Amino acid sequence: MSSAAAPSSARGPEPASTVLDIHSLSVTFGCRTVVDEVSFDIRRGEIVALVGESGSGKSLTARAVLGLLPEGARASGSVLLGGVEVVGAEEARLRALRGTGAAVVFQDPETALNPVQKIGTQLVRALRAHGPISHADARDRAVELLELVDIPQPRHRLDWYPHQLSGGQKQRVVIALALSGDPDLLIADEPTTALDVTVQAEILDLLRNLQQRRRTAILFISHNLGVVAELADRVVVMCAGRVVEQQPVRELFHTPRESYTRTLLAAVPRLPEPSGDPDPTVSVDDPRSNSTVDSGPDVPRQSDPVLRVGGLTVVYRARGKRFRALHEVSLAVAPREVIGVVGESGSGKSTLGRAALGLVPVSAGSVELHGTSLRGLNARELRAVRKNVALVHQDVTASLDPRRTIEQSVGEPLLVHRVATGSLMRARVGQLLESVGLPRDYATRRPAELSGGQRQRVALARALVLAPRLLVADEPTSALDVSVQAEILNLFTDLREEYGFACLFISHDLAVVHQVADRVVVLRGGEMIETGPAAAVFAHPGTEYTRRLLDAVPIPDPAHTRSPIQLVSAGA
Repeated sequence: MSSAAAPSSARGPEPASTVLDIHSLSVTFGCRTVVDEVSFDIRRGEIVALVGESGSGKSLTARAVLGLLPEGARASGSVLLGGVEVVGAEEARLRALRGTGAAVVFQDPETALNPVQKIGTQLVRALRAHGPISHADARDRAVELLELVDIPQPRHRLDWYPHQLSGGQKQRVVIALALSGDPDLLIADEPTTALDVTVQAEILDLLRNLQQRRRTAILFISHNLGVVAELADRVVVMCAGRVVEQQPVRELFHTPRESYTRTLLAAVPRLPEPSGDPDPTVSVDDPRSNSTVDSGPDVPRQSDPVLRVGGLTVVYRARGKRFRALHEVSLAVAPREVIGVVGESGSGKSTLGRAALGLVPVSAGSVELHGTSLRGLNARELRAVRKNVALVHQDVTASLDPRRTIEQSVGEPLLVHRVATGSLMRARVGQLLESVGLPRDYATRRPAELSGGQRQRVALARALVLAPRLLVADEPTSALDVSVQAEILNLFTDLREEYGFACLFISHDLAVVHQVADRVVVLRGGEMIETGPAAAVFAHPGTEYTRRLLDAVPIPDPAHTRSPIQLVSAGA
């Protein structure tokens, strides 16, 4: 185990006080140790990243800081938060520390915010929970907090509900709530995982500004090593509950001491360095036509596409208002071809995928699956067509019924489409589990007994059980750590070769798209603004929007300096 290195000198010449000091922390469930003798500290104004694979003990270590361990867990060792011992502390003392000594910024702002309460109400309640303050003063302080996290028109936004805010704005409100008790330590647990690259960059800039302006200490938990390289002063690497290495960020990325750290760094997908000049060989499709560019010698031309979308327009209507999600999008997907669909949140990526499956009503244009138009089909006809398509969800845990065995979940499409039952179904499920790298006896397990990567493998098996010709993968690796993500991407390539499916691969991770896609489609505000071979588009982007998307991608190299992000949304 490597010893802790001195913190980064970027914090200033004066000695920095220790905000958090963890010494020999262990967490056990009965006789099972899940956090084993963990030790590290964080000083004022320092950002320490906690990294490692799923199950390494990162989140349990963070939860121990505030005495928020799950039922049945027992902590030993020492956790000093602002000089106060947390391990073994009474609940009253822990409540006094929560929000003031340390506060948590959660991964998913959707679940962290109350959907039926206005933003101002939630901030005022948080402020009044931390000490005596009048309602009027609390509202004024709430405005200051929203200004601090760069929410536009903060006094006006107090009366908004969470659903009226974008994903990035909701995460900013969560950070404002965390700051309401003026904590010395922010615990940010995967705060950018669900965000697109430009919003992620904005949140990183915000956290860095909080560190510099308020000298806030931050414990940053993430599986995105590009983000860690950009933000952290020091990195603590965990594996199987133990700290295997901790170094200043530059030293860890450039000269990792442990083989485990080197394996993590090697698994990070990387983009090519973009050129400043567009490549004339990369063409932009005319959105009014069905033409597409050739994807290269290894990909068939679009003479007989699996999916053809022509002039597709989707308009959502709610409470008398209209929202145009897609406008005159045209593309074709050849057999065995993978098209990566990228763009910011709200650009229409998921709507395009759902339209390809016939799951959203089409306002104009056409969608054809292997030559059959989806418009005008009744439920029975649509089900017959859908037998040849499949969806891999972003949230695998939510897509698998926790009460069902893996065999029941994977085999369900066989029963629905009356393809196989009994021993034939069990044999097919066993074959699929082996194809995705899982033992056949996993068929009797339930989702809760599997890791995140194993659940993703089950989701792929379920999607492939009917041997579909088209797969729609909607952010299939966004919640996975880098090593598991690398395994799933390699598995995806192998399965594509074995089963010969075409794929719409929707992702906000441009490096992942570059690794798996033959061709890329860039959406902005529901319109397709650029398309071409993935390697060419990412190396020589033809539009300013694509260049800015690429500039916002965090580089897994601390020596790389990114300028503060410029807004590139359609309304910017």
